[in-house]
Amino acid sequence: MVVAKISGTGFEVITRHKVTARLGEGAGDMKTLSESAMERGVTALRQMKQIADVHQAHIFAVATSAVREAKNSKEFVARVSKEAKIDVAVISGVEEARLIHLGVLQALPLADQRSILIDIGGGSTEVVVFDHSDELFARSYKLGAIRLTNRFFPEGSVHPAAVPSCRRFIESTIEPTKREIKKLGHDTAVVSSGTSETLARMCWLLTHDEVPQVMNGMKFSSADLHQITNLIVRTPSSKRTELPGMDSGRGDIIVAGALILSTLATVLEIQEFIYSDYALREGVLLDAAQRLDPDVDNDLHNVAIESATKLSQRCDEDPKHSKNVARLACNVFDELSDLYETNLHDRLYLEAAALLANVGLVVSHARHHIHSYYIIRNADLVGFTDREIEIIAQVARYHRKSEPKLQHQQFAQLDADDQETVRFLSGILRIAIGLDRTHDGRTTSVKITRKQDDLQIAVLGKRGTDHELNIYAAHERRELLQDALHCTIALTTKR
Repeated sequence: MVVAKISGTGFEVITRHKVTARLGEGAGDMKTLSESAMERGVTALRQMKQIADVHQAHIFAVATSAVREAKNSKEFVARVSKEAKIDVAVISGVEEARLIHLGVLQALPLADQRSILIDIGGGSTEVVVFDHSDELFARSYKLGAIRLTNRFFPEGSVHPAAVPSCRRFIESTIEPTKREIKKLGHDTAVVSSGTSETLARMCWLLTHDEVPQVMNGMKFSSADLHQITNLIVRTPSSKRTELPGMDSGRGDIIVAGALILSTLATVLEIQEFIYSDYALREGVLLDAAQRLDPDVDNDLHNVAIESATKLSQRCDEDPKHSKNVARLACNVFDELSDLYETNLHDRLYLEAAALLANVGLVVSHARHHIHSYYIIRNADLVGFTDREIEIIAQVARYHRKSEPKLQHQQFAQLDADDQETVRFLSGILRIAIGLDRTHDGRTTSVKITRKQDDLQIAVLGKRGTDHELNIYAAHERRELLQDALHCTIALTTKR
């Protein structure tokens, strides 16, 4: 945990707290969180909540591979909410990579150069190739130090055949994307996370007597990394913590961690690494600062909408129409925000859902709203948490046909507040789609006025343009928004 004071585009760390909970430990291939692991996690988060409360801090908690892959992840998230009073956002692997990248940019001067970032966690390894803030490649691989320890080195023991088997597994996992990564190339290779910190420290002590007070920016060669990896593999598990620079809490998982980084160095032809002290936590911190900012026109918005736009361009038959619908939907939302109490972050979900409502057409026209839901739910959208992607997917799913119902499994699984959000945003989206029924952007904007429980939507466009079809289509789609706002809606042409 990092507690920090946000100032401008940076932050000042007030305090840090660390507990090694190892949620994925003893879970086979990390398909189920054990009862003891969940208990460790809840206890750790309860402690962190107490510390955060002392500083009156807003809390943003994210869960990565161990939780997102577990069949009982919802049980754990519910326990954390109830027992630790913390809402956990489960994030995708690609979103995890984006946040790590965001954190690293605050720690190292990486402008004007192409970089590759490798972050080794317990359940996954994230690889990002980027030109400063522009991500060219981002992928999460199921190559975590705990995951591979469970598979190849149970209880930290090293069987003679396990090391080459582990290396082959790492190589085969990276193989499908190796050519793309190497083609992009890099000037600098950055590593982050606890495993990389331990390996960087051990490499440093090969040629130095002591570790510097600040490790951020420390460089080490792949040759030194291979030497340290061989030393770790040869050392009995009982003696591993005695190695210079070894973190006492990583002795049992360091073999797998070292093999991951060493193998990637060979496969991707990396000669030297630089260590970043900032990673996921700091990325979440900066991302959270943007989310607390009432101005939605920020970097988070740009990253998220760019991700949605790229998916729309790949799958939508008429992305220009979807862009017009998104513009009109946001216009309606803004007008309603002047009349009702709304959450500005809902505007981002609405814009994304409008851009993506028709991506299901790539599967088929029939029931394309259902296909849109599954495509959005399983796409690697960045800038959103798992919960937010679910909301966006459901808003897109309900842009046509049946209204949201408790008989629908996915809708029923949302909490009451999120159900209301889906109904409200889907209602807006339906009207916005009607307002561009002509698919030519002739409706440029709307103006909404309220008189008691009656809303009047005045449709604006170029002078002399016929809006009759768009007004009719929007009128036919108004029922869901009327129900969500408990009002009646009328549409007219602004004269």
